[in-house]
Amino acid sequence: MAARDNPLLEITPQVLLKAYTCGIFPMAESADDPQLYWIEPQARGILPLDCVEIPKRLQRTIRQEIYEIRVDTEFDGVIAGCAASRPGRRTTWINDRIRKLYRELHRLGYCHTVEVWSGGRLVGGLYGVALGGAFFGESMFSEMRDASKIALVYLCARLIHGGFVMLDTQFVTDHLRQFGTIEVERTEFHGRLERAIRAEGDFFRLEREPTPRRVLDIVLARAGT
Repeated sequence: MAARDNPLLEITPQVLLKAYTCGIFPMAESADDPQLYWIEPQARGILPLDCVEIPKRLQRTIRQEIYEIRVDTEFDGVIAGCAASRPGRRTTWINDRIRKLYRELHRLGYCHTVEVWSGGRLVGGLYGVALGGAFFGESMFSEMRDASKIALVYLCARLIHGGFVMLDTQFVTDHLRQFGTIEVERTEFHGRLERAIRAEGDFFRLEREPTPRRVLDIVLARAGT
């Protein structure tokens, strides 16, 4: 379900946070479209934090420490990477209003990035919104092999260790399904959302630069593997 935003109602960071508690989020038709649409999917993607699956090959890559992982150091770079065109996708739903809104949420401490660096260059990452014990994943990008996948694993470790109870992925893709992402109906999602919002997650309970072994131990121990 999608509804165009009311031009008489200014969408502020506070309005956006309230929308998340109601299970809706904004998207633009394209980067050039100044308007936003409120989206509430009939079926919602979530990645259960108690059964995150990490492919064996990816575990080996993480242990090799090919990349440097940072948190909340380059918001503009991450959202620019998520908005960039790439093979198979000529346009993006991230317009200037989206950039400004989430930049303000980042300044206020609600929007976070997990960044993947190589040789001093940002090569992948993701961003999303933390509210209570829920994390709402917005977008991710990758310019080098496995960069966005590694960012997701590091995010899951941070959420698990920080006491979060729900990771909302909005939709289910093949990229997300390999980690255990499932689809739930809107009614079930709202029940999970209500419980998650009441919880108290701490995004920075885990140190900013955990070792790869610590990240894998946190995620795999929670999954019982």
